[in-house]
Amino acid sequence: MPATTDSAIARRINAVVAALEPELIEVRRHIHAHPEPARMEHGTTRYLADRLRAAGLAPRLLEGTGLAVNIGADPRERGRRRIGLRGDLDALPVRETTGLPFASTREGFAHACGHDIHTTALYGAALTLKALDDAGELPVGVRCIFQPAEEVQPGGAESAIDQGVLDGVEQIYALHCEPKVDVGKVGSRIGAITAASDTLTIMVSSDGGHTSRPHLTGDVVFALGQLITQLPAVLGRRLDPRAGVNLTWGAVHAGRAPNAIPASGSVSGTLRCLDGRAWQRAAKVIQESAVQVVAPYGVDIELNYVRGIPPVVNEERAVRTFDAAAKDVIGPDAVVLTEQSLGGEDFAWYLTRIPGALVRLGTRTPGGPSYDLHRGDIVFDERAIAVGARLLARTAVLAGDGAAEHARVG
Repeated sequence: MPATTDSAIARRINAVVAALEPELIEVRRHIHAHPEPARMEHGTTRYLADRLRAAGLAPRLLEGTGLAVNIGADPRERGRRRIGLRGDLDALPVRETTGLPFASTREGFAHACGHDIHTTALYGAALTLKALDDAGELPVGVRCIFQPAEEVQPGGAESAIDQGVLDGVEQIYALHCEPKVDVGKVGSRIGAITAASDTLTIMVSSDGGHTSRPHLTGDVVFALGQLITQLPAVLGRRLDPRAGVNLTWGAVHAGRAPNAIPASGSVSGTLRCLDGRAWQRAAKVIQESAVQVVAPYGVDIELNYVRGIPPVVNEERAVRTFDAAAKDVIGPDAVVLTEQSLGGEDFAWYLTRIPGALVRLGTRTPGGPSYDLHRGDIVFDERAIAVGARLLARTAVLAGDGAAEHARVG
């Protein structure tokens, strides 16, 4: 390999992505206009596979949907490393209301979480890394993982891992759009950046009866009220408050008549948690506490607790790698400290196997409106695509040659 300096590689990455930018916008608009929900991303998978093959790469299709592609020679042949980069393919069952000329052509579905941006940035990084490899300037093997089904549980990360996408991979990196941060900025954080996310439903039952005689039956509605108010409070005393545990109810159902105590009812919600150890304990604490809360009211309960995903916990050296890459190819002021989110992200499953990090890619037009994710009217600044491609490509190179281990967050 030629003795190319790090700064020269950074400039080379920026030049390649600049030349690719019109193509990347075209790719993103195609994906955006043809959204596909989780595990149904067949068209998106074929489209990307065809374009990667046309670029001289050899993608491997995953079972169902999704694909992975290696760039560079087998690291075992060179005595070097392999780094993973991950994007996600699926859209949401949300009606798009942006009015954009390339808006969703599929009624009721939209890329309202920015996965089209993630995917296109990863596609751009793949082509950029291939250009480096063709020039003898790629010091590392890279695997780009285009993962399906991030928005559902069980998610696509687990099935992709089961199909070997992490075999031989030492570290892994990903981006997530952040519509509250300006384009050209990257939000990073060491440690937990997203939360574990579980769902639970508690069914409450009794014989039912007349509201004039509550003492003759178990009062399902009253018991539900106690669960709704007391269970979140109990968690705040049974689990470490530093764990960021949050139980929020989203649905409650019971009865139809004002003068009848129903025989059954239910309450459903989500549990979020920023600490993996507290997450492991939460289900048992909720089961024990729910029984104790309703014990005085003569009702029976049944808990359906669905374990979701762990928190995304960014490894420190991986964050420093991302930060160093951002400063190299975006600018010295590109990195900002991002807040923790109680949202879930199945990238967490990769980080239970190998070190890595996820950072937030700014997608807001400076001076423009802020949006929340999963809204039908959300608009992402397309300049973020090239920013993301440059960032992912540079991060892979830095992670591979180990230079970022000496980087410092500034």
